[in-house]
Amino acid sequence: YALAILANYHHIPFYVAAPDSTFDPVLKTGNDIAIEQRSQDEVKRINGQLIAPPNANARHYAFDVTPHTLITAIITPNGIIQPNKN
Repeated sequence: YALAILANYHHIPFYVAAPDSTFDPVLKTGNDIAIEQRSQDEVKRINGQLIAPPNANARHYAFDVTPHTLITAIITPNGIIQPNKN
């Protein structure tokens, strides 16, 4: 999402390369997509080494949802999809 915002601001096309299973073309918005949260230990440690204070809390989202208005096209194994900007 953050990269799409930057690309939009600088008038640079933003393409998403993804397998078909990563998006649902039937949904009208991304508001209905549940975003998985993974273990905070995955971002508090690198190679088993703690890089944050032991009692620190962290959020670790598996992915984000990029609004279709920021996407130039979605490149899939089955072709290129142009998002509906309306």
